[in-house]
Amino acid sequence: MTTAIEQPPAGVPDATAARAADHLWMHFARQGRHPETPIPVITRGEGAYLWDNRGRKVLDGLSGLFVVQVGHGRRELAEVAAKQAAELAYFPVWGYTTPVQAELAERLADLAPGELNRVFFTTGGGEAVESAWKAAKQYFKLIGKPGKTKVISRAVAYHGTPHGALAITGLPAMKKDFEPLAPGGLRVPNTNLYRHPEFAEDPKAFGRWAADRIEEAILFEGADTVAAVFLEPVQNSGGCLTPPPGYFERVREICDRHDVLLVSDEVICAFGRHGTTFACAKFGYTPDLITCAKGMSSGYGAIGAMIASEQVIEPFLRPGVAFAHGYTFGGHPVAAAVSLANLDLMEREGLHRRVLDHEAALGATLRRLLDLPIVGDVRGDGYFWAVELVKDKASRQTFDAAERERLVRGFLPGALFEAGLYCRPDDRGDVVVQVAPPLICGQAEFDQMEQILRHTLTEAQGLI
Repeated sequence: MTTAIEQPPAGVPDATAARAADHLWMHFARQGRHPETPIPVITRGEGAYLWDNRGRKVLDGLSGLFVVQVGHGRRELAEVAAKQAAELAYFPVWGYTTPVQAELAERLADLAPGELNRVFFTTGGGEAVESAWKAAKQYFKLIGKPGKTKVISRAVAYHGTPHGALAITGLPAMKKDFEPLAPGGLRVPNTNLYRHPEFAEDPKAFGRWAADRIEEAILFEGADTVAAVFLEPVQNSGGCLTPPPGYFERVREICDRHDVLLVSDEVICAFGRHGTTFACAKFGYTPDLITCAKGMSSGYGAIGAMIASEQVIEPFLRPGVAFAHGYTFGGHPVAAAVSLANLDLMEREGLHRRVLDHEAALGATLRRLLDLPIVGDVRGDGYFWAVELVKDKASRQTFDAAERERLVRGFLPGALFEAGLYCRPDDRGDVVVQVAPPLICGQAEFDQMEQILRHTLTEAQGLI
């Protein structure tokens, strides 16, 4: 039985919102206090839904932050966490292990494609990306190619906030306040076919063109200076940019030709988001390194990982060699135990199969929004979709800075939440609204998302 929440008067922040306004430095948020719009307070979750401090029920259309694959309130995961904490709450993997850390490493190695058999634990995705770049640099030093230090990633791609991961990130506005960053980050075009209409009739040619820009960058910089290419299977920032046919096959060929490591950044895409444990398997390529986090534990514990191939780990296994890198809470025993239980739960409930069976329906439901003048494109894969908004549909004209401010930071977040949907309005590339529901969702939740988006975007049309 759920205890009723005493609701504060409308427009008046409760104690939690007031404490947060005074003391909580929120992530990716403007910190200035706005008393007329109190900080939203989420108090509980169950299944695909959240409740706030006013008792409002909201569909979690973003899985928290692309995290809660199995939904909220899964008591069996909470019980596993409690059991592990009582038995052994903490011990590091700094030259030691615990049963759950070793078992999870073996489990991930078994699930990873090809010969990706060695797992380095972190507490999140940015740390996993940071670890992969450092591992790539040291790998090439160990095999006698010390000049290979640079990294290629795509325009508008987000790979994390640590200084190294931020240097890989392709978002200038996110980096300018923290420069100078680690040197060596290079950018190539992304795979936003909607913004390349000249390839509309031949997406395979677009994939070849985009992949060839990677080789062009390698040759321009000098293959003896480039260590790795970091790519998400489906690029998050910019709005769920899917790979064109043949793209990753061509990228793999290019990386092999120039002795460059291919890193599949699957912090969002792994653990069922696209209907497979690792999305690289769905899109037909085997990387040298995988970075992952988020859905590994469905958010019931903070954990991430870098998974390395036998080729990459080999020089690190030589006598006297160490990887001088690690995190206090990497592979935390409680998070590791919960991750094992989460993977069991996903397998038992057939959630990967569910995504494959329902992804077309989710896409078709969202594509109904294409009849709205403000909707230019709907794209995605699995349970990871974006609706791109435009000022003019015929010309695909996007919004100016003032219009973005009104839409993305002013109107859409609050209006969608008030209407009963938590999702992600974003303008790190062009303006999009992203949805990525828990993998337990079906047509009823898809319809609810579409209806709320339709109502809210129709209202948004009046702002432009």
